Amino acid sequence: MSPTSKPRARAVMVLGTTSNAGKSFLSTALCRFYANQGLKVAPFKAQNMSNNARVVPTLDGRMGEIGSAQYFQALAARCAPDVRMNPVLLKPEADTRAQCIVWGEVDSALTAMPWRERSERLWPHAQAALHALMSENDVVVIEGAGSPAEINLHANDYVNMRTALEAQAQCLLVSDIDRGGAFAHLYGTHQLLPAAERALIRGFVLNRFRGDAALLAPGPQQLQALTGVPTLGVLPLWRGHGLPEEDGVFDDTPSGGGPAPAQRRIAIVAYPRLSNLDEFQPLRALSGVRLVWARSAAALQGADLIILPGSKAVAADLAWLRAQGLDAAINAHAAAGKPVLGICGGLQMLGEALVDPHGLDGNAPGLGLLPLVTQYENDKLLRPAALQFSPTLQGPWAALQGLQVQGYEIHHGRTAPHPSLAAPEVVLRDAHGQPNGWQCGPVLGLYAHGLFEQASLLQALLDSWGLPEPAQLGLEPVFQGLADFVQTHLGHATLMQLLDAH
Repeated sequence: MSPTSKPRARAVMVLGTTSNAGKSFLSTALCRFYANQGLKVAPFKAQNMSNNARVVPTLDGRMGEIGSAQYFQALAARCAPDVRMNPVLLKPEADTRAQCIVWGEVDSALTAMPWRERSERLWPHAQAALHALMSENDVVVIEGAGSPAEINLHANDYVNMRTALEAQAQCLLVSDIDRGGAFAHLYGTHQLLPAAERALIRGFVLNRFRGDAALLAPGPQQLQALTGVPTLGVLPLWRGHGLPEEDGVFDDTPSGGGPAPAQRRIAIVAYPRLSNLDEFQPLRALSGVRLVWARSAAALQGADLIILPGSKAVAADLAWLRAQGLDAAINAHAAAGKPVLGICGGLQMLGEALVDPHGLDGNAPGLGLLPLVTQYENDKLLRPAALQFSPTLQGPWAALQGLQVQGYEIHHGRTAPHPSLAAPEVVLRDAHGQPNGWQCGPVLGLYAHGLFEQASLLQALLDSWGLPEPAQLGLEPVFQGLADFVQTHLGHATLMQLLDAH
């Protein structure tokens, strides 16, 4: 379908007054709500900036990557995720540099371009993806990025109002009232938009409210008098909703597990460029588990399990880890026979060395807990993976013996046994028999992401830890809970009227 053709779908867009206002949360909830009405729904975000990514099919049948938020939104919408739902993904590599992924694949030329020039080159890709989705669906739920009223960026911002105008989307503007200043944020954002863009704002949403909503009066009424836009609903603060966070590191407040005291303390090393942290959300819902994010050696004290997660800059994050004294603490933990798990970049850190002949990440000595060497290659490996654990797993990982699981891989590194050391045991293989995980004593390193999202693996770990299984595992109850939540607080009629307004 050409960009000038009339789209079939109705578009509902979620904008935010700030980053982390609740756009992804509300967009995911709307995807499931509209899917529950028997409508064919797809999510869309023109450009995402995140190091949390998932592997999905590209337009030519290969595998590519999109932001995790759109992946989860597709699952909530009961549709198959594909690269059109997030045609541009920026993965930060440093404070002033990000890898540019278009249609699921790295584009080196666009990565090297200045931001303003690059944006104009990227808009046609986003525009084409939007129109393709609108030609195939009844509803497209669009997520904005940051704030649509960044006036220094507005001329080149295609993610927010340019997309809204293209889709003629009915826009909700959400603000995090728990931070304070929500009415000012809503009013200021609305007023900074040009008139044609303001006309698309159909309602305000106050998110993360604590207390008696009656105390908000007369704020919503005064805001409507000033802007002509009604406040459509107030969403209470809901810590235990279960949806993985898109970017921010979770706090370590136990959630979803009720009042039971923590019997297992899991410490995840929170280096500066950690990636794919959304895969640890299922651990937060476990009764008796306390999940902490460790930035110091002291935070590792008393941990039952230490996890080294993925990283977008492995050599730099490994240097940071050493500078904080975390290397000695991790080695001491393993020497005491306590389990250490490395995933993807974390696996690479656990080896003997990082070798980078192409200048992609950097050379560095590893932590030496696994006799492995990783060499970085230009080609990024992207694939879903069907995997099976070995029946020979030992020690704290014995509970995983023989388990079949599903995961996904995103990495430049190729890892093999160190040629001068005794080879570690391969304890995880893919469907083709290729190694994906290795064990030495209590240390386990593997490439596959997403294994904690497998109910069978969580069940096995909970049994070995002597902890009860939650009433429900998996994301389906989470998505349904989100839909029920927005229907309760925004109203069925209000949400359906957004579709009627087209």
